[in-house]
Amino acid sequence: MAHQKLVGNMLIAQSGGPTVVINQSLVGAVLEAKKQIQIKKIYGACHGIQGILDEEFIDLSKESNRSLETVAMTPSSALGSVRKKPTSDDCKAIFAKLQKYNIRYFFYIGGNDSAETTYIINEQAQHQKYDFRCFHICKTIDNDLRENDHTSGFGSGAKFVASAFMGDNLDNRALPGVKINVVMGRHAGFLTAASALARVYPDDGPHLIYLPERPFSIPTFIKDVKRVYALYGRCVIAVSEGISDARGIPVASKFTKEKDSHGNVQLSGTGALGDLLANCVKTRTKISRVRADTLGYLQRSFPGVISEADAKEAREVGQQAVRFTVSTFKNGSVAIRRSAGPKYKISYKRVLLKSVAKETQHMPNRFINRAGNDVTLAFLNYVRPIVGPLPKIGRLSAPKVKKIRG
Repeated sequence: MAHQKLVGNMLIAQSGGPTVVINQSLVGAVLEAKKQIQIKKIYGACHGIQGILDEEFIDLSKESNRSLETVAMTPSSALGSVRKKPTSDDCKAIFAKLQKYNIRYFFYIGGNDSAETTYIINEQAQHQKYDFRCFHICKTIDNDLRENDHTSGFGSGAKFVASAFMGDNLDNRALPGVKINVVMGRHAGFLTAASALARVYPDDGPHLIYLPERPFSIPTFIKDVKRVYALYGRCVIAVSEGISDARGIPVASKFTKEKDSHGNVQLSGTGALGDLLANCVKTRTKISRVRADTLGYLQRSFPGVISEADAKEAREVGQQAVRFTVSTFKNGSVAIRRSAGPKYKISYKRVLLKSVAKETQHMPNRFINRAGNDVTLAFLNYVRPIVGPLPKIGRLSAPKVKKIRG
């Protein structure tokens, strides 16, 4: 039986950490919504649900397609973002705004915290018997959303990390020493693991990769560094910001107590973890040249480092969210699935909001080596098509000139 059409206005917003391709999802959803006769005005909320509470809307119905396409190619959140978990009072206020503007379709682009917010709003709508469709559009460079093979934003973030390590490895080869780079990743190590794509030659770094999925031990870390340094005379290291000790306590949490509205300890925004690890190497080995960097927010919105597959899929998850809502007359989240087989092929599925909300997924064991300091071939085969081509790296192969004696 055909569903009765729900006629009204649409509201879309962005939340959480920006990505290079998040605006592809925004534009994909807006352009698809323009084709749907039951969707009248298309509003954008500035800075997520805070913008709804403040009634800070823009009329995207009046944005030209040419302008939208330019925005789609622009990194970071065009509507602005927010990290805010709605309270019970917020939900009541939000619904007053939705009714005031006759919002019948709501789309929220973000990660697992954003999915949780979407779920809360959806539950409140059902409780109030408000005829309303609510859809979450997946996005996170952390690649930790359940139900997804991977998420939009990850491919481009991973490409940046791999490219950064390519450059750092070349620098470290020219001026040998120990170089430590701290990469984003609270609970999941996918982004840090992508640094392995930087390896072109057998002695290329990163030589060691440490992920949140395995307990981190300073003594073991120092032992690994000494082994690699003895082998190559240098060592490049990738470390997730979320590495934790045997008790599950993040090492970086020892330097900060600040938390966001979802209860997450702030692990980014400081170089303390890198400095700690660098100091450990300096004081516990005879290696004098030791440096550390935190890639920080550069990973999220760096122009010019874009995965083609990521950009394409980010556009399509936005389109699919609108299509799913209109065709199935249901709420949910768009999940990216990969087909079995050697050829890279993906599809999109509507999944329940509660199956994506709040909780995260981790790198599977088959992606991490037994020692817990590197990735496996299975991970490289998984990540390569998501990231796409990387810069070509060459080496001089000319023979050494024989020294002239005398």
